[in-house]
Amino acid sequence: MGSGKPRNIKRTLLASYLLIILVMILPTVYSMVVSRVYTGRYNRIIEAVNRANALGKMAKNDVCNEVWGIVSGLQRFEEGRQMELLRTIRTGIDEMMENASEQNMSVLEVASRTEQTLESYVGILEFQMRNGYTVAQNESIMEEIRGVASLLYDIFQNFIISEIQTASDTNRIIHRSFIYLTCIQLAICAIVLGISLYTSFAVSDTIQRPIHNMEQLSFRIASGDLSARAEQPHVKELDHLAENLNTMAGKIQGLIDENVREQKNLQKAEMKTLQAQITPHFLYNTFDTIIWLSEAGRTEDVIGITRAFSHFFRISLSKGHEWITVEQELEHVKSYLTIQKIRYENILSYEILADEGIGSIPMLKLLLQPLVENAIYHGIKNKRGRGHICVSARRVPASDMPGGGIEFKVADDGIGFTEERLAAVRAELQQKAGTEELHTVYGLYNVNKRLKLYYDVSVPFSIESEFGRGSCVSFTVPVDARGGQAER
Repeated sequence: MGSGKPRNIKRTLLASYLLIILVMILPTVYSMVVSRVYTGRYNRIIEAVNRANALGKMAKNDVCNEVWGIVSGLQRFEEGRQMELLRTIRTGIDEMMENASEQNMSVLEVASRTEQTLESYVGILEFQMRNGYTVAQNESIMEEIRGVASLLYDIFQNFIISEIQTASDTNRIIHRSFIYLTCIQLAICAIVLGISLYTSFAVSDTIQRPIHNMEQLSFRIASGDLSARAEQPHVKELDHLAENLNTMAGKIQGLIDENVREQKNLQKAEMKTLQAQITPHFLYNTFDTIIWLSEAGRTEDVIGITRAFSHFFRISLSKGHEWITVEQELEHVKSYLTIQKIRYENILSYEILADEGIGSIPMLKLLLQPLVENAIYHGIKNKRGRGHICVSARRVPASDMPGGGIEFKVADDGIGFTEERLAAVRAELQQKAGTEELHTVYGLYNVNKRLKLYYDVSVPFSIESEFGRGSCVSFTVPVDARGGQAER
């Protein structure tokens, strides 16, 4: 097989397909144009015939009946509908003239003048009725009105006959177009048959199918679908090519998976390092508080803060496990808040709320404490007066979490964020820079990043705040957490 053969096959197929598409489009376009043109013409004719018939009957019957009722004394002139009917006839004629052909325009012009004559006779009748003319004189005008109305009816009938003739001519044109279209379709069938036979002989199916399969494989790999594989074509010249493509796709997938694992491990290590940087700060402050309480002789507070401190670090370490229960996480944050309440007894109060039955569910540890710390140091301490923190956990339905989710909220009534600062905080949480470039949101960043790293599903993380009113940070984790098992 020569090296130019595949290119010839491709060019032949492309030319064949384009030619078939072209010849198939021609009759479709032709029929659409013809149908649109003549359907519109038919609709106009039918509408004009219906309107002409209605206006003729209106002039001959309705107008004359109204006028007869006036002449016979059954109703007064101003009670009759004759003028309204005449205005309707005049408006109808004007609208018909807008779409009329040259042939029918003259008929409509005669109809318009006749309608004006009819309108003038009705005006004369009105004059006679108001000035007390005799019945004979009124009946004489009535006869004139009947004559003009009959004439107007006959004019409309002539218009209808002319329109019917136009419809007949249109029908002949459509019939002729149908014959042309039939001939074109027969010719197209012959052309398509010839193209198909030529393509069938020019391109061998034994070569075409494997080439097509490998081409599709290359497109799928380029689009990111590295699970795609090509079937063995059982063609000597193409077997090695298909095998090499499959091997290449497998190796690329393996390299990508390995790179993803390395990146996740690196990011997890960075998060652990960040936690280690945060912990000593809290440790120093707590020890200072214990010393201060001891010097002040507040033994009960020393015992309470020491017990909470011990409990806090026992859960923080968790024998090196990353997963604990919801109950342990809430106990952890309660220990932290106990310590902070002793330190800031004059400015801090708190409450912890949780739904029943969620305590044994596993979750990633140390998610709430950084949020509470942020609420204290950037919310409560920056406002005047006493502040309150509410930590809540409740079970909620979640469309992308089959087992449902647990929504955690940390809300405070501190100083809150301005709109500009809130926007900046949200932007910093989304950035991919190192943690040293974060300013006051490293605790929030830590929680948000760990949620993304450790959970297989997308975990919503939200920050809402109003300056002077407080802030609320919330996130929802799946009940069925596959990331790890809780340490009991």
